[in-house]
Amino acid sequence: MKLGINGLGRIGKLSLWHHVSRKHFSGIVANIGRDVGQSLGDLAAMLEKDSTYGRLGAYLYGHRCPRVITELNDEAGTMLVDGMPLTILRRDRNPKDIPWQENGVKLVVDSTGMFTDPTTDAGDSRGGLRGHMQAGAEKVLLSAPFKIKSKGLDMPEDAITTVMGINEEMYDAGRHSLISAASCTTTCLSYMIKPLMEKIGADKILSASMVTVHAATGSQQVLDRLPKAGANDLRKSRSILNNIILTTTGAAKALSLVIPEMSSIGFMAESVRIPTSSGSLIILVMNLQDDLENPIKRRDINAIYQQFAAENSYLLFSEEQNVSSDILGMPVAAAVIEGTETHTRTATIQVNLAKARADILAPGADPLLTVPVTQAVVYGWYDNELGSYTNMLGDLTVHVSEGML
Repeated sequence: MKLGINGLGRIGKLSLWHHVSRKHFSGIVANIGRDVGQSLGDLAAMLEKDSTYGRLGAYLYGHRCPRVITELNDEAGTMLVDGMPLTILRRDRNPKDIPWQENGVKLVVDSTGMFTDPTTDAGDSRGGLRGHMQAGAEKVLLSAPFKIKSKGLDMPEDAITTVMGINEEMYDAGRHSLISAASCTTTCLSYMIKPLMEKIGADKILSASMVTVHAATGSQQVLDRLPKAGANDLRKSRSILNNIILTTTGAAKALSLVIPEMSSIGFMAESVRIPTSSGSLIILVMNLQDDLENPIKRRDINAIYQQFAAENSYLLFSEEQNVSSDILGMPVAAAVIEGTETHTRTATIQVNLAKARADILAPGADPLLTVPVTQAVVYGWYDNELGSYTNMLGDLTVHVSEGML
């Protein structure tokens, strides 16, 4: 089976690295819809080198490895990448026009970030995910969360959001054609939430919030520039090299698609962008209804993660003092729990029942109810490009492909 990749941005390029290393597919067909540089050699040079992760050869075999991209044919748009055939399509941008069928591609990963609405018609002139299927693909994976633009429309029955190791069993090969791999932040967050929900219980989580301290992305500017007409967030036009930038994240919404129990919990998610190329951090804060006689302690939280990590290779537990560069390129680590920084504190709060449920109070009863609450703070690292997200996406891609054979 050949794999199709639409877009060779950060996730598209690193997905190519992942699958060249893995050799699960017989070849890769990558669509960029335009010419690059002066020849195919210029594109090959960009694929072979990376400012964050070094050279492709070193990634595959170590620093003594020679060049691994050979046999370039500019006219045909073909080359061999570590012996794997790669075809570059440089003509069409709209998914419905990409010649997947002519190139024998039935499975496509769309990493452009442009086509995220699963309700868009296949023949839309501006393009849509379903266009890939009109062009011959049977399954389409999206390297981003779904975003339905028209209010009132429900998620189509053939679309699903899944994270490997969390809810991949919900994927039905006979039903689902559009599969979202959520986002790097949602992937990490799901592995921080899931173990606690399983051991502590969703009914004990009173509220939760998170902040992701996130590396820069391609949507940000290197230097300050004027915003586009109609832009409502001027901060996106400021230099990521010089600033900490407040922004938004859809992790909370996407998380409820992966872990449905979260929809019943008050949850907020915020994001801060910082001047690093990759390597991000989630700070998760949870308020838990507790027991004063035997409150949840830091060691209990860490023990939950240690046990989950022992049973699930996608979660790592660390007692080292890490910094963001330490987790770059970690193999298939959805989240790295920084156990040294887990904190808990138990206190009591008073709830005025008269304001909540006055009908249950007996006449003359004290309306104040004392409730013990433990606040837990957990830190989780994730390589938002190769180590965490792209490797997880690669596993999901293989999982979907195996159901197509």
